[in-house]
Amino acid sequence: MRAIFCAMLALLSTGRALAQDADDYFFAVLADPQFGAFTADADFAQETANYEFAIASLNRLKPAFVVICGDLINLPGDPAQRDEYFRITAQLDPSIPVYAVSGNHDVGNEPTPETLAEYREHFGPDYYRFDSRRLVGIVLNTSLIYAPESVRTEVAAQQEWLERELERAESSGATNIVVFQHHSWFIEDPDEPDQYFNLPLDERSHYLSLLKDAGVSHVFAGHYHQNAYATDDGLAMITTGPVGRPLGADPSGIRIVHVTAEGISHDYYSLGMIPNSL
Repeated sequence: MRAIFCAMLALLSTGRALAQDADDYFFAVLADPQFGAFTADADFAQETANYEFAIASLNRLKPAFVVICGDLINLPGDPAQRDEYFRITAQLDPSIPVYAVSGNHDVGNEPTPETLAEYREHFGPDYYRFDSRRLVGIVLNTSLIYAPESVRTEVAAQQEWLERELERAESSGATNIVVFQHHSWFIEDPDEPDQYFNLPLDERSHYLSLLKDAGVSHVFAGHYHQNAYATDDGLAMITTGPVGRPLGADPSGIRIVHVTAEGISHDYYSLGMIPNSL
């Protein structure tokens, strides 16, 4: 009997290993918790309710990791909003890595060396790489690209770093290279005119070529406070609605991203429609 039991355990272990080898898992993308946005910084009661519900749901679903695509708070440098973001984020199961992305409300619409230093002191690096199984995640600070005037040195440093990391990721044998950022490169079309919710066309064209040449498959962003889906020569630009205050028809929610041997798929769930299990 013991031999049969041990054999069954061995089969289960093999099955788990094969599932992991096949990259069959999911992660979550949230955007714009933006504590203070509902009431123009008078309070953040609604943001607290939304974000606590999202975190409780993620604790139930157990994603491989969570990425929060910027605008963690509404008022740059506000300690009360920042503390509430950290208080609730700390409720996430510690076995689930969480990766923060800087947004324009975190480092300012026109970032400066001082606002970048403050963000890095409290939140950590504003651009970095992480790895999950055979997925390479590249986190960018797109506020540097959107408004570079006061941070030219930082813009150049991030671009040099990005080129190195893309080269490393491409040569590493990664199954998926995925970029996470706050601003979308584009909302509907890679050649669309400049506007508040996309990145400047001149810089956009250069960076999109860089990402596509390196084999990046998906870019996930926030900032738009509603959902948008578009592509550029096979590169998927996924703009995710807010867990905080909506600015369009899409309700507050989260995105679940499935990774399998066949590729990446994703679904957006409003807070009231998050499934009990996956």
